[in-house]
Amino acid sequence: MPSLEYQNIFNQVQVQGAPELGMNDNGQMAEERIGTPGFSTLAGWLGNAQIGPLYLGWTGVVSFATGGLAIFIIGLNMLAQVGWSIPEFIRQLFWLALEPPSPEHGLSMPPLDDGGWYIIASFFLLVAVMSWWARSYLLAKEQRMGKHVFWAFGSAIWLFLVLGLFRPILMGSWSEGVPYGIFPHLDWTTAFSIRYGNLYYNPFHCLSIVFLYGSVLLFAMHGATILAVTRYGGDRELEQIVDRGTASERAALFWRWTMGFNATMEGIHRWAWWFAVLTPITGGIGILLTGTVVDNWFIWAQEHSFAPAYDGSYGYEAFDQSYQGFIGGGE
Repeated sequence: MPSLEYQNIFNQVQVQGAPELGMNDNGQMAEERIGTPGFSTLAGWLGNAQIGPLYLGWTGVVSFATGGLAIFIIGLNMLAQVGWSIPEFIRQLFWLALEPPSPEHGLSMPPLDDGGWYIIASFFLLVAVMSWWARSYLLAKEQRMGKHVFWAFGSAIWLFLVLGLFRPILMGSWSEGVPYGIFPHLDWTTAFSIRYGNLYYNPFHCLSIVFLYGSVLLFAMHGATILAVTRYGGDRELEQIVDRGTASERAALFWRWTMGFNATMEGIHRWAWWFAVLTPITGGIGILLTGTVVDNWFIWAQEHSFAPAYDGSYGYEAFDQSYQGFIGGGE
């Protein structure tokens, strides 16, 4: 039997007993859970080994049905593009896409073969996402939890709505939407940045990257710290919050010695939550302002002393401040 003094992801002890069915305070949702619970050693390496029972409810059913329809429509359009050939569909999957309508259609309903299927799939996808969002609220309310997961999911939905609904409406054309596809989606992102003068000069994009990298750092440091003091009961964080023990003391001392401050067993979750939530919020603001308020972020950055205004002495060509054309010493 491995020593309990040191455990890692591969040799940790997985305790399996009777399946946990969850609490049943009022009987409203507990009676509707489906599936026979099972256990997975692989899942146990990453989290709880138990899988099931599941609860869908009407929001889950709507979300799965409409999400499935959206994926089905996107998939069939991609399959049609390769002549209904399954081997070609698999081979070219990363390059296939369901494109938005052409610009001339504006915000009207385009023909099916020129973006109509894109609009229909987007509608079903919107319903699926919003239904799942409502599901997160209803389940949190049922379990008498805080609504932190609901609002965190909402921050991601904000960016989703900006890209596919709010900004296209403000721009007056569904053609501003993002294509459904793996590489085409990445190509759209690159073209979007080039079209509007390099998105790296968008200050809200900068903030989004700060919060993205910051949340990764905070989550990694927090997870590592808790794992490091698990042998002292650090994984029982709620107990350590209300009755600070040696695990919390050691973690706090380590953070103060290495970082100069201690976020506390509860505070680190608030730090990480805010950093993660602000990533799509600031990113969505930056995307919403692009093309609607600012046409060229590089010029905007030059005007606000955020980017260097090249004078040609280095052989560069750059836009002048009055949008009149090129200046500089380039040939």
